[in-house]
Amino acid sequence: MNSDPSFPNESDAYRAARARLLAAEAELREAVERVAAQRRALPLGGRVTEDYAFETLRDGQVASVRLSELFDAGRDSLFLYSWMFGPEMPAPCPSCTCFLDSLDRQARHLRQRINVAVVAQSPIQRLAAQARALGWRELRVLSSRGTTYARDYWAETPSGAQMPMAHVFVRRGDAIHHSWGSELLYGPRFESGHPRHIDMMWPLWNVLDTTPDGRGGSWGPRLSYD
Repeated sequence: MNSDPSFPNESDAYRAARARLLAAEAELREAVERVAAQRRALPLGGRVTEDYAFETLRDGQVASVRLSELFDAGRDSLFLYSWMFGPEMPAPCPSCTCFLDSLDRQARHLRQRINVAVVAQSPIQRLAAQARALGWRELRVLSSRGTTYARDYWAETPSGAQMPMAHVFVRRGDAIHHSWGSELLYGPRFESGHPRHIDMMWPLWNVLDTTPDGRGGSWGPRLSYD
């Protein structure tokens, strides 16, 4: 690295402002580490008393897979995302789908350490067809219809609206416990007007945040750009 901490042709004003920003970025980096440590140090959450039976496809046929069966040998953490794609919705949520697009490409790496799956309330055939159309290859997609999972873990409101909750469950011996959920979705309103409860895991917004144009106000991802 050049000993002169500057880029070609930048002004003194730019470098001074960048130095202030660098200090703020370093402070944010440390805050992220502190929050992650606090998250890891949470005591065990509530024990899951129902071994939910989700729908999956095996050789093209609808089959059942229990929550406990989503834990592979040697991997005792499960990241389970609720995709907003209920049976009454004509199409899946574009924002959820955008997030899962990126998670699909990371899933094979994540599986070296944890278990990863996606659940939604539509029938499994509909979910699988949509996953194929989106080009997903790595995500394990399941249907939670016929179970109370979505209601129990805040992914569906009493009126039936779908909500984009992310959860972590952990296996301890023969028991499964809830560990963490993206409760910020239901938390206080922020200046941005949105809880941004999973933005820390979402490349789209993190990349846009590095640019002068930022997030684009009311702009949001779409299912198709044709």
